[in-house]
Amino acid sequence: MYVYKKKYDVIVVGAGHAGIEAALASARMGCQTLLLTLNVDSIGQMSCNPAIGGLGKGHLVREIDALGGEMGKATDMTGVQFRMLNTKKGPAVWSPRAQSDKKYYQLRLKWICESEPNLDVKQGQSSKILHKDGKAFGVETNFEVQYYGHTVVVTTGTFLRGLMHIGSSQQAGGRAGDPAAMNLSDSLKELGLELARLKTGTPPRLLRRSIDFSKTEPQYGDEPVPYFTYWKDDLFHVEHERGKFAGAGGSNGKYPHGSVLDKIDCQLPCFITFTTRETASLIRANLHKSPMYSGVIEGIGPRYCPSIEDKIVKFSEKERHQIFLEPEGIETDEIYVNGFSTCLPFEVQVDLVRTIIGCENAEIMRPAYAVEYDFSHPTQLFPSLETKVCRNLFLAGQINGTSGYEEAGAQGLMAGINAARRVKKLEPIVLRRDQAYIGVLIDDLITKGTTEPYRMFTSRAEYRLLLRQDNADMRLSQIGREIGLLEERNYQKFCAKRQAVENELNRLTKTVYENNFLVKILSRPEVSYKNLPGRNEALSDEIIQQVEIAVKYAGYIDRQELEVKKFKRLEDKSIPDTFDFSTVPSLRLEARQKFAKIRPTTIGQAARISGVSPADISILMVWLKRSAATNECSDHSAKAIEACETELEE
Repeated sequence: MYVYKKKYDVIVVGAGHAGIEAALASARMGCQTLLLTLNVDSIGQMSCNPAIGGLGKGHLVREIDALGGEMGKATDMTGVQFRMLNTKKGPAVWSPRAQSDKKYYQLRLKWICESEPNLDVKQGQSSKILHKDGKAFGVETNFEVQYYGHTVVVTTGTFLRGLMHIGSSQQAGGRAGDPAAMNLSDSLKELGLELARLKTGTPPRLLRRSIDFSKTEPQYGDEPVPYFTYWKDDLFHVEHERGKFAGAGGSNGKYPHGSVLDKIDCQLPCFITFTTRETASLIRANLHKSPMYSGVIEGIGPRYCPSIEDKIVKFSEKERHQIFLEPEGIETDEIYVNGFSTCLPFEVQVDLVRTIIGCENAEIMRPAYAVEYDFSHPTQLFPSLETKVCRNLFLAGQINGTSGYEEAGAQGLMAGINAARRVKKLEPIVLRRDQAYIGVLIDDLITKGTTEPYRMFTSRAEYRLLLRQDNADMRLSQIGREIGLLEERNYQKFCAKRQAVENELNRLTKTVYENNFLVKILSRPEVSYKNLPGRNEALSDEIIQQVEIAVKYAGYIDRQELEVKKFKRLEDKSIPDTFDFSTVPSLRLEARQKFAKIRPTTIGQAARISGVSPADISILMVWLKRSAATNECSDHSAKAIEACETELEE
């Protein structure tokens, strides 16, 4: 056994989207960090769709960016097409999405990790969590190398006992071409973590020249580009050297220098097409060959990203299903068939692909497959993403039951932040449901758990008008700076933006035009800031957007802010770590069991646990009040409980 001489503050296991954000966050906060991965050449690899963002997911990426994370900037530098979704609806559900160049995205993130001070990148397969007296202190690899660290963040994605399926063929692996992590699951179980199985899948990749795109509908990107990052100076001025993989560009400043768009001086189109009746007939005839329907696959698949088999079976009334043909990059002819995930045998896939309109002669470059893997029930985590059974051990990403790069990146960022703060003996950062989609994501996981891959949607947030993709910096950049993650120059830019918005809103409330205040005129549906009399021509589009939304949605925003105040009264009442739920005799058995298992930290969290009734919460608060009195707690605690009782009655 060899013990590596350098001792780390934070060790991150896995270099996918969660691991990258965790490692960069802890390193940028001043911690000596180790990023340990199965394959250094696979850092940041997009295992499935080469795209970032989408409904709800785009909000997460902008929040990562507002806090000082990397995903947004990496996407902006490597994207081939950018769109803002849902613009015909209200701003609460506008969501940015980008099609990325798969290889440039991966290479950029690999280079950024390698270049980051305080961050060491090493190749090795982690096989064991080193622990003593209920505390993690390092990891051991399958080559019997031990790395010691104060904290460990596990971000294993789909690699824990990963098993890939194509028809009746099976192969161990977390992704095509990469091996599975076969031993780490046993180590996690030894710690006391309860594991289960989930399943995900990916569609085939087709050869571009074998597709007849004339039979499809092109879908173009938006101009000007709706970038993810708030810190555009980092793209156009500061960070240009980091785009060296894209080579010299020819856009003359239209796109960030060194970016993929700069290299090709345009956005690439995607293409919309459809399945046919022949698609459905062929699937029904071969359904018995699908390991999902033959009972071979144990894991539960994603509800909101179903396989083509599931679509045909569960939506049998539909004659056709929409398919997106998406480029995987500017220097490859691989086309990603979005919406056509399957695990049918290869020979069936060959015929199946050719039933898609425009793909009658298509050639498969990579077959579709399903992969099932171990995950840890997320109710075993604290809000900081630290495990309850082992101190200093954090979990993030698909190991917690989520799907998607964005959900993984958001968890990785928070786990990295909190691992670093544990090293520094600081309290963890926990974002509330009214602060961020990241808060909604983590609270849903640790409070409600999941039995299927969890995907973020705007509908999961109660306060989505406050949690818009356009104001993530207003909500989170102050926190990013305070924890030492957001750079000073970007923080100053945020402060200037915030002040400009406040100044303009104040001016509109005081300036009169034809017997009406400008704010009253702007609130009219038919009036935009661009045609507002007395407008400030010097304001940027970004400032104008914030001002317009604040004015036009003022009534709705005020209403949600009142709801947030009620919510905070429940959230502000904490439940002591030592409180014994078994001492509450009037609680229903189900509530008592769930309280004991999840161990909610606040009354608000307790109220959100599935199967817990308002009556259970009322009883709990009565006993918390008695406990506070017994322990001679302050009047403030008793008043907080009484306020909670009032809220529940209302």
